[in-house]
Amino acid sequence: MTDQLFGSVAPVLEVDGQVKGELARDLLRLDVEESTEGLRTLVLWLNAQGPRDGEEQEQLMYLDGAIVDFGRDLRVSIGPSDDARTIFHGPISGLEADFAEAEAPVVVVFAEDALMKLRMTRRMKTYENVSDADVARSIAGEHGLSADADADGPTYDVVQQWNMSDLAFLRERAALIQAEVWAEDGKLCFKSRGSRSGSALTLVGGNQLIAARIRADLAHQRSTVHVSGYDASARGSIDEQAGDEVVQAESPGGRTGPSLLVRALGERVSHVVRDVPLETGEARAWAKAEMLRRARGFVTVTGTTAGSPDMMVGSTLTLQRVGAPFEGGGYRVTRVRHTYDLEDGHRTHFEAERPALGVSP
Repeated sequence: MTDQLFGSVAPVLEVDGQVKGELARDLLRLDVEESTEGLRTLVLWLNAQGPRDGEEQEQLMYLDGAIVDFGRDLRVSIGPSDDARTIFHGPISGLEADFAEAEAPVVVVFAEDALMKLRMTRRMKTYENVSDADVARSIAGEHGLSADADADGPTYDVVQQWNMSDLAFLRERAALIQAEVWAEDGKLCFKSRGSRSGSALTLVGGNQLIAARIRADLAHQRSTVHVSGYDASARGSIDEQAGDEVVQAESPGGRTGPSLLVRALGERVSHVVRDVPLETGEARAWAKAEMLRRARGFVTVTGTTAGSPDMMVGSTLTLQRVGAPFEGGGYRVTRVRHTYDLEDGHRTHFEAERPALGVSP
């Protein structure tokens, strides 16, 4: 069998389940972005000047609702035809027309994924005897979504949502325990990092990895995090702490940020004061989450690849040919932006982090 030497990486665009070749023909630029906070967004630039099918005279296109219109379902996939991956699925939420002298008009299409429903719904509500995962399941049901919630955390006597959008409230709950939020195939996902699966990629500097800025920084590292409060039922103070032991438990090896901090600058302690726990389990979970948040961001990389359709938030990366301290695996992708234009083709811009230096491959 003859191996395939070349494959198209141009996006394939579907509207209401039908492939629209004219969108690919008139595509000028595409941006699709997501992060650990959820809500994947799309911006699509289209050349809007040309003839309609069966007509010779050029005219303004894409503003009559025939192809793109508010609420229509838009799906975008990219990659080789035998291994393409969907990078966006959601309703069209905005249309824009751009006109400039001596240039063809451009129509810009905006869309958001299923979490747009949560972003646009604001409420006041009280939840009783629930975990944060239970809250996520309840919110999913309010929007006709199934729930895939698997997040470590305490059960609270009372949780109150005070005039917040469902998405903002869910993000706030996720931040307390370092969970992640996203939508996938009609599901609202709310999971701890260890429960989120993703693709595994190896990126080699000067090859797939065409640009990277990698940094290890002790500025926000702490040797210990304390969370304090008062337990009214037990009539006693609460003081829980988390240290490097929680980082070591999920570290891929190497020298962690907290351990390097102690050696280089000595003990540095942080106290969480904005969130006040009402019982010990809450304080313990919040202290662990805050310690992990800081430590996970010890080594950060901002990079660009020559198009990685399989990269998504939650992907794990192994970097090669980037310098000894930063070599190896254990990087976790926290933000991805897929772009496509007529000059560079497909590019994948990403942010990733890991808690240690000198990690083995």
